[in-house]
Amino acid sequence: RPFDGAMFKARHLIENFFCKLKEFKRIAMRSDKTDRSFAAMIYLTAAIINSR
Repeated sequence: RPFDGAMFKARHLIENFFCKLKEFKRIAMRSDKTDRSFAAMIYLTAAIINSR
């Protein structure tokens, strides 16, 4: 089987990011009532994760 190392590396980074996102209870439980507030919370959480 051919193995694409760059594709695997990108996929691994994305999967790790989603695991870190799910550590935040509000994101994992989807407790926001509107799509707009849920999207805002994802952006805020992503900024927090990126700043670490």
